[in-house]
Amino acid sequence: MLSTPDLSDLNADAQVLPFQFRTFGLRKSLWGPVATIACFEDNSRVKEAAAESGEGRVLLIDGGGSLAKALTGDLVAKSAMDNGWAGMVIIGAARDVEVISTFEFCVMALGTTPMKTEKLGRGERGVTLNLGGIEISDGDYVAGDENGVLVSRQPFLEA
Repeated sequence: MLSTPDLSDLNADAQVLPFQFRTFGLRKSLWGPVATIACFEDNSRVKEAAAESGEGRVLLIDGGGSLAKALTGDLVAKSAMDNGWAGMVIIGAARDVEVISTFEFCVMALGTTPMKTEKLGRGERGVTLNLGGIEISDGDYVAGDENGVLVSRQPFLEA
């Protein structure tokens, strides 16, 4: 995959998510079609999705920007990696990042926290998210690296 600056140059319709991300894992980039989750301080739906076949998709998780409770930790990230997800982009926090950093996987999150979430079954999957004024639906595409995260309705052109 090209870097996000190069992809941005080649894909005029791509939009950038207006957040500063931290990247965890041995892989420093991710790309693929999106599977969306909206949840706030409850990662029940994230854990559920991570346990399913990812088929090269990216979990895009809108946690409302909360850094109070982590929406993934090492166990959920490992489950996602083992089940074929291409990575996770979290508008919220991660934890166990010292362990996630040893995985052949990419987790991009706004920050970290030591606190786990409640497991109350809250949240929705497959919803259209509005992140910084950008609408993203299941099946849209993301590409992310240490420069940021791009979103597109169509697969990214690479040449």
